[in-house]
Amino acid sequence: MNSAFLKEYESYCAKFGTPDRIELMLGDINSILRGKWLPGNHPEKLANASVRLPLSTYAPNILGEEVNETGFGSDAGDPDGTLVPIPETLRPVPWAEGNVAQVQVGMVDEEDPSGEISMLDPRRQLESVLKRFAARGLRPVVATELEFYIIQPRETETEAPEAPDRSPVAQNYDLEVCGRFEDILSEILEVAKAQGLETDTLIAEYGPGQFEVNFHHTEDVLDAGDTALMFRRLVRGVVGSHGLEATFMAKPYADQPGNGMHIHASLIDEDGNNVFSGDSEEELSENLWSAVSGVLHTMREMQAIFAPHMNSYRRFQPGNFAPSSPDWGYDHRGASIRLPDTMGKGARLEHRICGADVNPYLALAAVLGGILYGLDHKPDLPLPVDHPDAIEAAPLTHDWITSVQAFEKSEFAKYLFGDMFCKVYTELRKNEIGILTTVITPEEYRAYLGRL
Repeated sequence: MNSAFLKEYESYCAKFGTPDRIELMLGDINSILRGKWLPGNHPEKLANASVRLPLSTYAPNILGEEVNETGFGSDAGDPDGTLVPIPETLRPVPWAEGNVAQVQVGMVDEEDPSGEISMLDPRRQLESVLKRFAARGLRPVVATELEFYIIQPRETETEAPEAPDRSPVAQNYDLEVCGRFEDILSEILEVAKAQGLETDTLIAEYGPGQFEVNFHHTEDVLDAGDTALMFRRLVRGVVGSHGLEATFMAKPYADQPGNGMHIHASLIDEDGNNVFSGDSEEELSENLWSAVSGVLHTMREMQAIFAPHMNSYRRFQPGNFAPSSPDWGYDHRGASIRLPDTMGKGARLEHRICGADVNPYLALAAVLGGILYGLDHKPDLPLPVDHPDAIEAAPLTHDWITSVQAFEKSEFAKYLFGDMFCKVYTELRKNEIGILTTVITPEEYRAYLGRL
């Protein structure tokens, strides 16, 4: 019996009353939340490990279909796992009707004698990376920034997005736009506070109907991943309750900036010192130098994590308002790795490659894993992008297939995530590639069918 969860449930009831239902949320590899609704007056069912789902729930494709090539699905008998609650994630769902609670869950393979959450779980993957830092006496400190678009409600799934009425072509920090959406944006921030998600600033981003929320730096890296995942659900829920839609799709408009998720990362030692801090603004400390070099060196192999979907690669086309090469610079927003500060407590790197469509746990794991690689191997660091002698880096691929192939061949990926997870992730992407890239688009029919 999980007595800690029952105590958490009792505290929830004391504050909010007995919930009508508890939504059990399992984040799959694509960051889609799957799970069950549990009657609100029966928390013991989750506490005593009597709620189950198939282990394949971690690894359906983006359409929700099973992928037998992963080794988890009907061909393997589709065995169950047992759901276990993630501590301190039982929270209210203010935009829902009635008293609704939500809790994140992981899944234990019933045949695994360790009793630990499966390594299919992206959150567990991030936890594994954090243990490697702890073994060195180091603790990462991270913060994320998430961009999203608010769009008009659509009648069909295939309908293209349209910006809300009166949206300027370029919002670009426009305070009037924030004022126009005050009801929605204020509710987003209020609900985030009610759910314990530590937001910092909110701005109108460049695209029409686009906004960005920054989160506070934290040593609780798992919580940072939880926050990014739950915030996406929160935004869609709140915006939907106002009769509009929200999307974290990487590139919803062909001619407007995409949605990104930037990651700020630093390291502190056992005495609380920032080990990235150097002696001058112009000269990197050895640790920061190594960290940047490691993240750049592993970036191509990790692109399938940073850009997981077909649409993700539209952000890597030239002139698309996002970095697209493995390069770095001092406070340079055109670089994929930006160094806002190199001295003192704020010394850190900012990773600017991810789309907002990433799995936040896997993205954090890949960035931190790149830092580990740099500390261990110290690969060469190119000159910063604005140096007069800098050699322009070859761009990252804008081809989904090439990216997945690089991940499949990567020894670093296997070191970081393990052979089993890498096989599942690769087969999942291959399946999606086979489905989504073989569809003939209306534009192809318009251009070719009647002319050739």
